[in-house]
Amino acid sequence: MSGTRSEGGDVARDAADTATGAGRGPTPAPAVDFFHAQPYPDWAAARRLECPVLVQGGTYQVTRYADAEAVLRDGETFSSSINAEHIGQFMGDLILAMDGQEHRQYRNLVAKAFRASQLERWEHTLIRPCIERLVDAIAPLGRADLVADVTARYPVEVICGIVGVPLEDAARFHEWANEINTGPIDPPRGHAASRAMVEYLRPLVEERRAAPRDDFLSDLVHAEVDGERLSEGKLYGFLRLLLPAGAETTFRVMGNCLFALLTHPDVLARVREDRSLLPDVIEETLRWESSVTMVSRVATRDTEVAGCPVAAGTPINVLTGSANHDEARFEDPEEWRLGRPPRHHLAFGTGQHQCLGMHLARLELRVGLGVILDRLPGLRLDPDRAAGARIEGYAFRGPNTLPVLFDPA
Repeated sequence: MSGTRSEGGDVARDAADTATGAGRGPTPAPAVDFFHAQPYPDWAAARRLECPVLVQGGTYQVTRYADAEAVLRDGETFSSSINAEHIGQFMGDLILAMDGQEHRQYRNLVAKAFRASQLERWEHTLIRPCIERLVDAIAPLGRADLVADVTARYPVEVICGIVGVPLEDAARFHEWANEINTGPIDPPRGHAASRAMVEYLRPLVEERRAAPRDDFLSDLVHAEVDGERLSEGKLYGFLRLLLPAGAETTFRVMGNCLFALLTHPDVLARVREDRSLLPDVIEETLRWESSVTMVSRVATRDTEVAGCPVAAGTPINVLTGSANHDEARFEDPEEWRLGRPPRHHLAFGTGQHQCLGMHLARLELRVGLGVILDRLPGLRLDPDRAAGARIEGYAFRGPNTLPVLFDPA
């Protein structure tokens, strides 16, 4: 079976109609509701234009896969420095905002903390115990909201465990992470959450600095490449990136995976019987409904995208969500469908800034989904409460609720 998105079709048709004959210039993007938008129809309309680039508030939006990939791979023409102006004001000195040699140096420093042996250790000592504890709490009940009870808590608790934050403080970090991620919408709250997170983390960092342990935070504090360590600003910048990015994005995409399975009960039954299908579930969901739909860049010189002129200094949003639905690359891209021929998607970006945490995210998804299927037999949407279960949002997408029934343990 397959799932097809249909909301927003009228807006998409209007955008396509008004753009007829738009020539080689960008087309104004429709207004959006940041929290409840369904942007895919509008992006699909834009991909069909002669100039498949939208403009919103002076920011150009790249919609096609080939163009998105080209922009992300060309760090000289399309710089990441703009991230320092946007989310950087809430996260601090960001690797996301670096280019060239500076980026390579600090990425190498941070990458050491994500080595394969750490991932293997975390699976058995942190990730699996975490999801099992959360499912233990709901298994006897026969009903739950998988967002409130599991997905909104699981990746946050994993990231907190990795950094060394006690479990009882994970809810506080979830709140801070959400406020930092949405800082551009509510700057006072974003700045307050940023300061609070650093003040909380500072004693943990100083403890590892004085007495290193065999853990992630010690690796990060003491990592060296060519005699260089992370500066204070970049260390806290990375931690403020890791907690919101690692927790918020994974929780949303896990909700998207569960939504896809729950709305395709025949596939859910197949996956329950054959867990080798889980990687396919995860990759198709990452393509179909990535939790983050765009990546920011800025043009360093006069250039063009898909033949559309782009002036130096122009902010650019690479719409990875739109690229992952490009009909030129994926057949019937609006459908969630297992068994597609493997093709690279842009859910984790590409090029020098490809997500460092992608292997951790895939591991959390595989383990988490597997435990849920193991422990909640008869899992299905609750028909009395399912009306509110939908994937929505503009830059960040995921369901806000997943009410389910299952056979109580």
